[in-house]
Amino acid sequence: MTAFTRVPRRPVRRLALVSAVAAASLLLAACGGDDNDMDGMDHGSDRSAAPSATGSGEASGDNPAPGAFNDADVMFAQMMIPHHEQALEMSALADGRAKDAAITSLSKEISGAQDPEIEKMRSWLKAWGKPESADGTDHGGHSGGSEGSGASGGMSGMMTAEDMAALKDAKGTAFDKKFAQLMIDHHNGAIEMARDERKNGRNATAKALADDVVKAQRTEVDQLQEILDRL
Repeated sequence: MTAFTRVPRRPVRRLALVSAVAAASLLLAACGGDDNDMDGMDHGSDRSAAPSATGSGEASGDNPAPGAFNDADVMFAQMMIPHHEQALEMSALADGRAKDAAITSLSKEISGAQDPEIEKMRSWLKAWGKPESADGTDHGGHSGGSEGSGASGGMSGMMTAEDMAALKDAKGTAFDKKFAQLMIDHHNGAIEMARDERKNGRNATAKALADDVVKAQRTEVDQLQEILDRL
């Protein structure tokens, strides 16, 4: 019987098993490294996100009217500021001249609402880098009432110098009637300007104020008309 030597197999299998485990460990490590690299890429993408398409580079905390704006927004603020200022001047005349308690009360409400709005619009123009006046002059020379130029770029409803002088000279019921009529015309002019802003403006903050102007001043026009009807 021919003798032969058996080749040991167990060590070979053990070596193969060890090699397989090592290969699997390397594969898992490589996958883990890929995940970490991808995570880093994702975070980097978040930090370098594309800027907003609004065209504003300032955060809302720094800009009182953040986001994109156009010429209509700028013109709305530049025209509404002197328009509001004249309403404040008219309302101040009620003290010592008005007889009707409703006129006195409403004049205070008008001042309380429009003075803060003037400051808001001034802050917008400053943030936008625009002057308070489009032409660098005051707006006292614009004609008012039905003669306001409206579509030609003037401010509808503005009082003339003669209107203001007549209101200053009036007292009692005569003042109340004149104040109510002139303020109705004045408010209607502001409503017209605010509607133009809602239609043509782009800045969300400016358009929101335009909405407020339309709602508040339309209500006051109704109140003034009621007063005028009973005087």
